[in-house]
Amino acid sequence: MAVSDGDTITIVKDMGLVTNVFDERTLAPLKGHLAIGHTRYSTTGSSTWRNAQPVYREPGESGFALGHNGNLTNTEALAREAGMLPGMITSDSDLVAELIAAEFPADGHEHSDGRDLERALVKVLPRLAGAFSFVLMDTARVIGVRDPNGFRPLCLGKIEGGWVLASETAALDVIGAHFVREIDPGEMIVIDAAGWRSERPFPAHRVDPKLCLFEFIYIARPDSQLYGREIHGARGRMGELLAEQAPVEADMVMGVPQSGVPAAEGYARRSGIPYGQGLVKNPYTHRTFIAPSQELRRQGVRRKLNPLRGNVAGKRLIVVDDSIVRGTTQRAIARMLREAGATEVHVRITSPPYKWPCFYGVDTGSRSELLAANMSVSEMQDYLGVDSLAFLSLDGLERAVGAPGAGFCNACLTGRYPTEVPVNLTKGVLETGSSSPSEDWQVAEAAAAVEGLADADGG
Repeated sequence: MAVSDGDTITIVKDMGLVTNVFDERTLAPLKGHLAIGHTRYSTTGSSTWRNAQPVYREPGESGFALGHNGNLTNTEALAREAGMLPGMITSDSDLVAELIAAEFPADGHEHSDGRDLERALVKVLPRLAGAFSFVLMDTARVIGVRDPNGFRPLCLGKIEGGWVLASETAALDVIGAHFVREIDPGEMIVIDAAGWRSERPFPAHRVDPKLCLFEFIYIARPDSQLYGREIHGARGRMGELLAEQAPVEADMVMGVPQSGVPAAEGYARRSGIPYGQGLVKNPYTHRTFIAPSQELRRQGVRRKLNPLRGNVAGKRLIVVDDSIVRGTTQRAIARMLREAGATEVHVRITSPPYKWPCFYGVDTGSRSELLAANMSVSEMQDYLGVDSLAFLSLDGLERAVGAPGAGFCNACLTGRYPTEVPVNLTKGVLETGSSSPSEDWQVAEAAAAVEGLADADGG
């Protein structure tokens, strides 16, 4: 967290869960009228204290702090232009802060009107490519920015005596704020003592809405809204359409907590098969999908989920989940349910097969890690140890979301990337340098082009 009292910015950050880092003793000295907070999910740069956010820079008499949701795709090119060697900067967010600081006036703030951060942003933002929803603050204002494609969400809320920016509308509900609107792709919102105002720092031709479709499938909280649609309702419709597309005889429909539950309820409604609870989720574990290593993901599944033996024993089960990325969770669940006495396990997935890596803020690595990129559906069925496996079609997914023409990125499902992606883009690009001797760029607008990209990346 970064907090300003009008004169200074105080930052406290550490590794671990929010509730472990911020207790009453830690929060007590954080007094002020402006603040930003961030919980980092690593995409570019390792999960280390050094890379924790907010990032802070002090280019003049007063500094600024920055939080970043997303992932830049031209990170290496930007670092090279700025003359930074590998290891000098270890995350794309840190790099952005360096670029912004470099645009502050060299003569300090003696004649500043207090808008140096805004002017620096206007110069830097058009140079950035990829996914970025930023929140920034200096001692007098909070700023929110969304990239021209709007890959990651950002919204504006009103609270008594002030304004709030958040990555999800559910966060507004928690603090008693009311939702005003989503920040538009390519928009910058500046909040100060006078209220808020909107700026458009990107050229109009770059603005092309491509909200991540995976937000609806898995990432967003069910009580949040995107494109005016509540996530819970969309997931329920995914389950209903999946029941139409992939019916199977069974005794009970169950969902994999938490994102699979609304879809399982929808599947049960449409199929007429009773819904029941088959797994209990440990509330003190985080999502295994976003753990920074495969070993941690593997260890986390058994700690996170445990079967209800009395509910599943002797039954044919339909297990509804949101996606299969690496297959770690689904394989472990199938084994647990069979050990608990299930006679059949039929897996139904509320997304198409996840075949392509994400370069816009989801850490899915290379194609070699993605189960659907390396196996057919029947091969995945055998690998997972289930009796049948079926996926929701892309058309069904888009119908369930119910926002025709709104603009989505579905690259992880189709291989059609909406922006240029360098062939050597990796998580450690700033820490060790390029992972490939090639510095060519590929325009990933068609599957054929992306196949070349995947081969060059060793996928």
